[in-house]
Amino acid sequence: MAGSDTNSVVSVLATAPALEEWHLDLDGQGARREAAVARLHALLLRAARFEVFRRRASLPQLSAAELEELAQDAAGDAAVSVLRRLGDFRGESSFRTWAYKFALLEAAVKVRRRAWRDREVTLAPDGWSNLPHAGAGPEARAVDAALLDAVRDGIRETLTPRQREVLVALVLEGVPIDVLAERLGSSRNALYKVLHDARRRLRAHVAAAGYAEAR
Repeated sequence: MAGSDTNSVVSVLATAPALEEWHLDLDGQGARREAAVARLHALLLRAARFEVFRRRASLPQLSAAELEELAQDAAGDAAVSVLRRLGDFRGESSFRTWAYKFALLEAAVKVRRRAWRDREVTLAPDGWSNLPHAGAGPEARAVDAALLDAVRDGIRETLTPRQREVLVALVLEGVPIDVLAERLGSSRNALYKVLHDARRRLRAHVAAAGYAEAR
């Protein structure tokens, strides 16, 4: 989800009075902590439901009960993350706002993974060879074709097999990065690093071929 999108959702959700003292009990023990954890889960479930049902168009085959199950799972995982990272809360925003973002992220990831669960992710490192040509006229098409040839050469000559695999899946096939991370047994951060390095190598190659303005 884009940052502005997340902030707008959070502002809609975080409308209740900011009675934040209860969250201090999450670091406590006994009945007070149990009550605080229950309250945290209820708040996160509210956020997760909002996000799951906002994205329900990508899961038309699921019933309301199945969407609710996704929201419940997202809220549970978000609660674990919040409790694990309580020390990261600095009070720069309300605790409610800070915690909601965990639920929004978990819900978004679960929806994307469910939407791709039965879809094949083709990890074909040679998929770049099918990059399409475009252009409004003969001259534009010629320039575009030359640039694409430079990009193809860069992918073939400068990238590692892993970099080609990740680039094709994320950029050309449109596979969500969390879905690809799950399929490859990797992490989002690791794949971001691979993609960053691949793009850096491609930019250098394309610039050396005379297309310094390419990004």
